[in-house]
Amino acid sequence: MEETLVPSVEEPVNKVQTSVKQSSVSSVETMKKVTKTTKLTVAATSSLLAPTGSIRKRTEPKSSSDSSSKVTKPNLTASSRNLNSVPVARRNSTGGMPEKSSTIKRQNIVTNVAGKRTTAASDPVRQSLPELRRSSLPSVAAKPVTRTSVSEVRKSLPVSTMDKSLRSSTGSDVSKSGSAKKPSVKPSLPFSSSSKRHSSTSLDSTGSSVSRKTVSKVSSPSAGSPSVSSGFRTGSLSTSLDRSSNLSGRRRMGTPESRDSRFIVLPQVEIKAGDDVRLDLRGHRVRSLNASGLNLSPNLEFVYLRDNLLSTLEGIEILKRVKVLDLSFNEFKGPGFEPLENCKALQQLYLAGNQITSLVTLPQLPNLEFLSVAQNKLKSLSMASQPRLQVLAASKNKITTLKGFPHLPVLEHLRVEENPILKMPHLEAASILLVGSTLKKFNDRDLSREEVAIAKRYPPCTALCIRDGWEFCRPENAADSTLRFLFEQWEDHFPPGYLLKDASVDQPFEEDACRCHFFFVQDSTVSIDPQLVLRFQWFVGERTLSNFVAIPDATGEVYWPKHEDIGKFLKVECTPMLGETQYPTVFAISSPVSRGSGIPKVVNLEVRGDLVEGNVIGGYAEVAWCGGTPGKGVASWLRRRWNSSPVVIAGAEDEEYRLTLDDIDSSLVFMYTPVTEEGVKGEPQYKYTDFVKAAPPSVSNVQIVGDVVEGCIIKGVGEYFGGREGPSKFEWLRENKENGRDFLLVSTGTSEYTLTKEDVGRHIAFVYIPINFEGQEGESVSVMSSVVKQAPPKVTNVKIIGDIRENNKVTVTGTVTGGTEGSSRVQWFQTSSSALDSENGLEAVSASKIAKAFRIPLGAVGYYIVAKYTPMTPDGESGEPVYAVSERAVETLPPSLNFLSITGDYAEGGMLTASYGYIGGHEGKSVYNWYLHEAETDSGTLIPEGSGVLQYRITRDAIGKFISFQCVPVRDDGIVGEPRTCMGQERVRPGSPRLLSLQIIGIAVEGTQLSVNKKYWGGEEGDSVFRWFRTSSDGTQSEIRDATAMSYELSIDDIGFFISVSCEPVRSDWARGPIVVSEQIGPIIPGPPTCQSLEFLGSMMEGQRLSFVASYSGGERGNCFHEWFRVRSDGVRDKLSANEFLDLTLEDVGKCIELVYTPMRKDGVTGNPRSIKSHVIAPADPVGLELVITNCFEDKEVIPQKTYFGGREGVGEYIWYRTKDKLHGSALMDISNDCEDVLICSKTFTYTPSLEDVGSYLALYWLPTRADGKCGKPLVAISNSPVNPALPVVSFVQVKELHSGVYSGEGIYFGGYEGASLFSWYRETSDGTISLINGANSITYAVTDLDYNCRLLFGYTPVRSDSVVGELKLSESTDIILPELPIVEMLALTGKGIEGDVLTAVEVIPKSAMQQLVWSKYKKDVKYQWFCSSVVGDRDSFEPLPSQHSCSYKVRLEDIGRCLRCECIVTDVFGRSSEPAYAETAAVLPGIPRIDKVEIEGRGFHTNLYAVRGIYSGGKEGKSRIQWLRSMVGSPDLISIPGETGRMYEANVDDVGYRLVAIYTPVREDGVEGQPVSASTEPIAVEPDVLKEVKQKLELGSVKFEALCDKDRSPKKVPGEGSLERRILEVNRKRVKVVKPGSKTSFPTTEIRGSYAPPFHVELFRNDQHRLRIVVDSENEVDLMVHSRHMRDVIVLVIRGLAQRFNSTSLNSLLKIET
Repeated sequence: MEETLVPSVEEPVNKVQTSVKQSSVSSVETMKKVTKTTKLTVAATSSLLAPTGSIRKRTEPKSSSDSSSKVTKPNLTASSRNLNSVPVARRNSTGGMPEKSSTIKRQNIVTNVAGKRTTAASDPVRQSLPELRRSSLPSVAAKPVTRTSVSEVRKSLPVSTMDKSLRSSTGSDVSKSGSAKKPSVKPSLPFSSSSKRHSSTSLDSTGSSVSRKTVSKVSSPSAGSPSVSSGFRTGSLSTSLDRSSNLSGRRRMGTPESRDSRFIVLPQVEIKAGDDVRLDLRGHRVRSLNASGLNLSPNLEFVYLRDNLLSTLEGIEILKRVKVLDLSFNEFKGPGFEPLENCKALQQLYLAGNQITSLVTLPQLPNLEFLSVAQNKLKSLSMASQPRLQVLAASKNKITTLKGFPHLPVLEHLRVEENPILKMPHLEAASILLVGSTLKKFNDRDLSREEVAIAKRYPPCTALCIRDGWEFCRPENAADSTLRFLFEQWEDHFPPGYLLKDASVDQPFEEDACRCHFFFVQDSTVSIDPQLVLRFQWFVGERTLSNFVAIPDATGEVYWPKHEDIGKFLKVECTPMLGETQYPTVFAISSPVSRGSGIPKVVNLEVRGDLVEGNVIGGYAEVAWCGGTPGKGVASWLRRRWNSSPVVIAGAEDEEYRLTLDDIDSSLVFMYTPVTEEGVKGEPQYKYTDFVKAAPPSVSNVQIVGDVVEGCIIKGVGEYFGGREGPSKFEWLRENKENGRDFLLVSTGTSEYTLTKEDVGRHIAFVYIPINFEGQEGESVSVMSSVVKQAPPKVTNVKIIGDIRENNKVTVTGTVTGGTEGSSRVQWFQTSSSALDSENGLEAVSASKIAKAFRIPLGAVGYYIVAKYTPMTPDGESGEPVYAVSERAVETLPPSLNFLSITGDYAEGGMLTASYGYIGGHEGKSVYNWYLHEAETDSGTLIPEGSGVLQYRITRDAIGKFISFQCVPVRDDGIVGEPRTCMGQERVRPGSPRLLSLQIIGIAVEGTQLSVNKKYWGGEEGDSVFRWFRTSSDGTQSEIRDATAMSYELSIDDIGFFISVSCEPVRSDWARGPIVVSEQIGPIIPGPPTCQSLEFLGSMMEGQRLSFVASYSGGERGNCFHEWFRVRSDGVRDKLSANEFLDLTLEDVGKCIELVYTPMRKDGVTGNPRSIKSHVIAPADPVGLELVITNCFEDKEVIPQKTYFGGREGVGEYIWYRTKDKLHGSALMDISNDCEDVLICSKTFTYTPSLEDVGSYLALYWLPTRADGKCGKPLVAISNSPVNPALPVVSFVQVKELHSGVYSGEGIYFGGYEGASLFSWYRETSDGTISLINGANSITYAVTDLDYNCRLLFGYTPVRSDSVVGELKLSESTDIILPELPIVEMLALTGKGIEGDVLTAVEVIPKSAMQQLVWSKYKKDVKYQWFCSSVVGDRDSFEPLPSQHSCSYKVRLEDIGRCLRCECIVTDVFGRSSEPAYAETAAVLPGIPRIDKVEIEGRGFHTNLYAVRGIYSGGKEGKSRIQWLRSMVGSPDLISIPGETGRMYEANVDDVGYRLVAIYTPVREDGVEGQPVSASTEPIAVEPDVLKEVKQKLELGSVKFEALCDKDRSPKKVPGEGSLERRILEVNRKRVKVVKPGSKTSFPTTEIRGSYAPPFHVELFRNDQHRLRIVVDSENEVDLMVHSRHMRDVIVLVIRGLAQRFNSTSLNSLLKIET
């Protein structure tokens, strides 16, 4: 893996001695070929600067000198010494560049492992260094680097004489500087002089990575680029040299366990960058990013602008693709980082060595992974969240607080050395709280275990409080302090009268209830009516400073964390509600969700269902599975009676149970024990129910038992359910033979029934009505029998039924079997004794011998009634008669009516008579009442006048209604019987119509209204007929015409007469009655004066005269008077006159005329005025009265004088004529027909004379026209004098180009006829000077050479034909006179439109001589612009390609399927541009698939994740194939890793000592394959922590491990706590043994024992990092499980290390252990 090694920007970089420069050239040249053969090359800077503050302050001059002496060997050759003398000169971060020297790559050293031969190689010196490659140190060719001690490295590295003196001096210098503490910046290497600022030589360049097998990839190709180094806790060579005197053996090498790591890992960026994506302007004193020579372009990816004078970022926004941006050591002060928002691809940003005071304006950069802001003036790290930031270096600032610390979700390294905040206790713990679990290093050291432990003691909300400004305190006080801090922020927003006492969340566990606690206390001094309501919302987040995500439906006080919530934080927001008012939320944050214990527990247990007999109830358990797999719990049911213990119900072992009769009045107990799929049981829980109630009574399986034959007894049975049965009801019903559907009740109360003869031939139904012991009745169930069969005729159970009273009807009943009741005979007798002795003493009381019903006569009172019943069959067979005697003698009846009727005519005025029959002794005073009814069913209304009478005369109120009569019988002894009512047979009809009275109401005065007052009888009145009569004083009567209404208005004709009226009554159904005539009224006297009618006379037109005619009434007419008014459209009236007539004028047109007439009688009495309003007054015919034309002048408008009459004038017709002679009389009137000398000039009302009119007369023809378009007679007028000419003037003077180089001047002359006008030409220079061109007095002008770059003006002096001269007028200046534009005749493209090919545009020049001259003499530049079609396959729309302005263009991947277009524009020396020429390609085709720059990313340890990446080209990539393989060091064989075909690969113990090889076969999306390319890693090393532990255990030689063994090895069984047992794994140098430990009842037993001889091996499980399998032979093997991958790897490596003599490769070499 390649990783970046660059010096930290927090250290000053030392200059290199220039005297060493010459000695390195030869070595560089000699190793060119060797460099090409090495597979992996190294690129590193000339100086490795450790992070500030990471060097321990020691003064060890002796150890330093010893280390120098060990490195320097006297037997080194001169050539080898020269290899280490490569200088690297760069500008000091705070000073200037002393001389110009190119930056040189660090030398690549290739050394033989045995140390016999040493060679060095370096790439040639380049200015841009576009590609830097890595190399192993030391190695032969491309062999991997083995771990070698520092002493061995020193022996293999040649050192020059100068190096000896340099190192001997630097060691002491460092010691002195370290003890004196004078320099403000500590030196990074113990042999680098801070006072002379010299850079170390080649040992510094090469030794920096000796302690590691690989070095990091260079992020910047320049030696001075900032960097951070490897994060694998690698000790640098400088550290080893500094501590070499105190370290021995393995401790002298740069072990991963060293705490003095000098490198941190930089994020990966592309290092093989060309000049088109890289810009290096370090130390160029650049002041502005907008400078003209800076050449910033959007394609740049690596920009180095350190050591300049920049103070603003304006202009940086163009770098949209930049990945590395170095702005260190400039003059930035901040804020002002907003322009960086466009740099979305930025990965590394260096801002060290500036004067920045705040990072608040630094925008969020989605790809930023490294940020250095060291050596600034920051007081805090407040900035926007950076989602991918891994390294934040902020040393040497003025940071005093952590307030506003941003959310950095993937931050791994944080450096804040040399800041005032370091005085804060437990700063590292606070940083851990703010960053989270991703933080790996703090101030360049691994996290302290003590600080990590301290951080865990703080409450979860600490990070939020720190960010908001909380003062960090000790952990034991943090809980109360943070809570007070939050309360202080919330207290102003609490509901009034409430205080918050607690806000916390329980420790959350997986799948277990987690409850929040928010406790508000009400102030006792404040009374609050509404109840405080709390609303909750739960959130989950990766850490406390992250954006928490709301959990759907988690709005309760309790939340159950899910499995995916493990390790995450929970946050609950509480919103207090007081009435309708919602207050701001408060919150609480939990600690991370812990994994569950795996032991389930019941949180809630319920029994659901109605506790009623027969119902199914269910037990429902809410179980917290606590991380276990949900399984089926154990359920059981128990029955508990009152005051007794629960008893298990046999067989009730399901979660559902059906209640039985035994459960009634008992309580049930549901017991549930949760059990996981792994077999882990929880604590059982119980749930008691209420007492079980009995079910509602019901019956089923109802049937009839017995023979269904007449006379037999049948029985109804059924199965009762619903508690204990009580007195259930039974009913027997017989089928209705008439319809066959209905059933008649025949028996109740018993389940048995004896069939009778009525039942024969019918079905019998049995109804079972269940009733429980408490008397509750259930739903009845019925069953039907078959048809009852007939028995021999027999009657039983003969009874007399009925009230044994006078006149009552009694019947005899009996049960006939074998016959029918209808054919049987009955005879009725009376007897004086209740004892029956045959037929003696019986007296027949009825002549009928078959009637079963009998009405008791009055003579039977006091006797007993006897019925003789003889059963018979329909065919005449008779049975034995049976006698029945009444229980008592016949009694007298109570008073009653045996009939009631109404007779009479049901018409208005008719008489109705009621009659009735009384029984029940002697009648007394019975009560009679008559009633009216709207309908037969209503109760009716009492008729008062009908009470107590048997007759009633019908009134009008009864029409349409029913009449009833009610009689209440009363015996003479006062006993009252039941009332009885008789309803009339029909509704009451109306009577014949007639008038009862008729009279006239009104005053006998002319003009008044008379009306009729009548009284009608005979139903509802219809349209009665009225006639009015006039009677004179002599008695003559005449009918008044058209007077047929109930009212009549008296007129003047009625004065002196008498008035009467006749009426013929008509009913609503058109029935007519007799005519009635009223009395006369009169005589009629005159009324008040009145105008009966009023009309206009005359035409409603302008100019006409209006008069009127009025009719008068009201006695003899007197002097009536009137007034005329004009009425406007808005209703306003204007009084005009009081004359007898009115003349209409123009003012009246469009308005109305109103006449108001006031009548007056001769005696002076005045009546009410009457008015009439006319229609809108129309206008008169149009007439022209006058037309006059004034004096005329050229170009001066002539406005004629005219007079019009005839309504509102419209747009008349006007015609202007021009004539040489002045016309008169008829010639003038007939001017339109004179076509010889008369010309028409215009057809408008006004006219402006033109040049043609000068000297001529003007005549105007006018046709007067009204507004509505009607025309009158025309008028013609002529001017008194001819038209006079105007003064000469010229306008619109301008210049036109006739053709190339020839111009023409023109203008518009005005003012009579033009004479010999004067022309002139002028030349205007660029400075605005205008000069006359001599000799240029023509209207045209040919351009000369003197006119180029000048403008031309044309002068025009007008002269009239009569020699009157006007004013000179100049034209506008022309455009600058320039030669012809260069033209591109055609644009052609060379190359193919295939991805990766280069297209070149070639322009074709026209062959004309002028164009050839223009191209050769005046062409300045040719500009190109490339376009790409915006849609695939679309050749209509193109979009420009940014920065593609050259004549050639390389086809890209994104161009596939699109068309390309090149635009060419030519500019000349005058700044003009030609028309663009275009050339287009067809759709671009994809290239052959290819993969370049394939490499494997990863950190080299067996626990790391590796990824293969490369740059694909050749169309859109499809499903490319990747295969991972292993390769043994020194062996060409490749071992395939099954199943590993993805881009990522996670290494394991099996990969230790092997190289990982990835073969990448590119495949295009259409399936076309390219050539496969491979990449490999260095040999995989053991992770340092594992390596350390393995070494310790191998040194012991015998170790024991604790493990778990799955006792159930079923493949379907998932291992869990319920199936795992403890085992002891004993391992020594001879054998391996697995022991099952003993217990209280057993001794330890050995399950597996064996040596390391083949086929012994240890297997791993790739899908389970906690399991391993030890295979002794084919029959002995065991699967073990450990608690972590770390422990598994230690066990496997220890076993393989102890079994190394059987391995083909020694584990010592794989583990890099010295032997």
